[in-house]
Amino acid sequence: MSPEMRRIIFFLLSVLCLIPAGAAKKTTNSVEARKVFDKVYNMVYGPQGCSLHYEVNIISLYKTSGNISFKEKKQRFSDERVDTWNDGKTAYMVYRKKKTIEIHEANSDKKDKYSGKFKFDVEDFDYSMKREGENLILMLKQHKGAKGTIKEARLTLDSKTLYPSHVKVKVAFIWANIYISNFRSGGIQDNLFVFPRNRYGSEYKYVDKREKQ
Repeated sequence: MSPEMRRIIFFLLSVLCLIPAGAAKKTTNSVEARKVFDKVYNMVYGPQGCSLHYEVNIISLYKTSGNISFKEKKQRFSDERVDTWNDGKTAYMVYRKKKTIEIHEANSDKKDKYSGKFKFDVEDFDYSMKREGENLILMLKQHKGAKGTIKEARLTLDSKTLYPSHVKVKVAFIWANIYISNFRSGGIQDNLFVFPRNRYGSEYKYVDKREKQ
């Protein structure tokens, strides 16, 4: 999977946790939806951490799958092409086929071509919630006249656990689907995000792309 697509996947998954209090009109429904968003946010990026497996389908043109773990600013990511460790200070990206390990600052937009280009203003959206069977459906809809690339988002959550199972996002005119399984919140240890340097021998080339001090 290309760095560009990996960044898009991270962005789509991050829709789960980018909706803070006060981002929608204060109707009863939106207030309740906000409470649900806050709970999901805490499950995903709280100090206890979370992990999940995903499968991505972008209008049947591109498909991939992998595993992601989060813990506050830390991330661990793996798919068929790359393994990454981000301990909150430094990010290591291991490209297995190329036998190359790139080193970046943890929050650098230079980790791939599209970092930083998929940001949006939460004030551009209204959000709401409805029940469908055993699930809760959370919805974002962009205000008319807003300039962001994200037009709509639809999140499917288990109504009892609030665990996500499906994220559907409209970027410009394209719909992307992410199917989530094996979601776990809590019990994520800090050592999961530490790069295991001794696992990679001399056949791997290190490329340090951090800003020089």
